Amino acid sequence: MRQPARTGRRNEAGATLLFLRLYVAALLQLSSQPLARLQPELMRTFRKSRYYGKKHQVNYVRYDDDFICSGISRELLENEVKPLIATFMQQRGLALSEEKTAITHIEEGFDFLGQNVRKYGGKMLIKPAKKNLKNFLSKIRRLIKGNPTLPAWKLINLLNPVIRGWANYHQHIVAKDIFNYVDTHIWRAIWQWCKRRHTRKGRRWVADKYFTFGDRRWLFSAATPEGKTLYLTRAMDTPIKRPIKIRGDATPYSPGMEIYFERRLDLIWTGKLNKMKTVAALWKRQGKCCPRCRQLITNQTGWNIHHRCQEGYGRQRRYVQS
Repeated sequence: MRQPARTGRRNEAGATLLFLRLYVAALLQLSSQPLARLQPELMRTFRKSRYYGKKHQVNYVRYDDDFICSGISRELLENEVKPLIATFMQQRGLALSEEKTAITHIEEGFDFLGQNVRKYGGKMLIKPAKKNLKNFLSKIRRLIKGNPTLPAWKLINLLNPVIRGWANYHQHIVAKDIFNYVDTHIWRAIWQWCKRRHTRKGRRWVADKYFTFGDRRWLFSAATPEGKTLYLTRAMDTPIKRPIKIRGDATPYSPGMEIYFERRLDLIWTGKLNKMKTVAALWKRQGKCCPRCRQLITNQTGWNIHHRCQEGYGRQRRYVQS
């Protein structure tokens, strides 16, 4: 469809998103089953033909009990889509929360699953949501301020899983600048923690005791009683990797899709040090060759990971095959 010319006014058509969040009075686990039937209902109403599909451009994305629905205009979402969803929920004993339900333009953006989706000058960018970032930093500060007398190496063990988990969750989106921002605020909190422990010592003494100044300057570190040196994880060390989009009709429980998921597994594992260690262990266990044809597996032959049992049935045991 031809794009309208850009003017000073924002084009309401073609870029309006309806963000809906389900409010359930009963258990949250019960909400997933009715929501799974909502998409066919929307498709039957707004995509019953190719003409209707282009006219309305209604799409539906769901994760657990949160979902978003997009449409061509605000009027379509307010007058047709939202009443249909509300009626669908009411018939199943559910209701939409008016506080958490909003209709917004894509250029204003919206938060979904801790991430902000927004168009900047016509380009879609997904970044960590401000609320998610604020909650993460608040948790880090609580851990630091709540343990003023904890040994430094124990504090590192306490913070590293939290920082690593949050950074890994956002490593597939536009988050490098946010990672740098997070590291700065974590360093400030750690510096205050160090100074409070030694109020009669100078800054240089505190810096020499708790931070390293080699290739990586001002890295918080400490030695364990066994003599092992631990370092605080930095969010900036997490590389940004774009996700490999999965096919819409792919399911791991379909026998015909087994080869497809094995190839995805190969691409995901390639380049990950901890995963490649698993591959190397399997390679050595098999005598560095294929268990079927006994051909040697090398960098030239390549390798693939296959399941001995179908995924979803029984124990998933893997072996490497060239």
